[in-house]
Amino acid sequence: MVDGSRLAKWGWFGALAASAALAWIGAMNTPSRPTGHSMPASHLAAAQGQEGRPRPAVTTQSSDDLTGMPGKKITTVLVDFPPGGLSPAHHHGGSVHVRVLSGTIRSQLQGGPPIVYKAGESFFEPMGITHLFAENMSATESAQALAVIVHDEGAVLTTYH
Repeated sequence: MVDGSRLAKWGWFGALAASAALAWIGAMNTPSRPTGHSMPASHLAAAQGQEGRPRPAVTTQSSDDLTGMPGKKITTVLVDFPPGGLSPAHHHGGSVHVRVLSGTIRSQLQGGPPIVYKAGESFFEPMGITHLFAENMSATESAQALAVIVHDEGAVLTTYH
């Protein structure tokens, strides 16, 4: 579990440094090859079998003002995917860096193919892009991701479609 008080202790600099470190590590560990098949969003719900699948639980770990950047915040959330869990199509009100902490998550961003990410791997979601889905690949084990979101103060962080 991430200790939000550690990020708060260092303020915006610590949060930004943590985000930069995660981005650098993610760039070193991001899979180079997509898996699965790309499909239009209109076909995604049926293909992913969204009916009856559990949703991930999202817990805010920290949210801090970015000093020197009036109106900007950085928020860190833990996303806990239960076995077989699915996050359906959505977009974020900020730029998001996601690091898979445990398990295996398959994810697809608008315009790209589905990609499988394992613990230690990362991906980036530009502000406003549709995240078509994210799912826990295991039917028996949980998966967990840490998302760092840089956003405007008061922004709606996640909007489901």
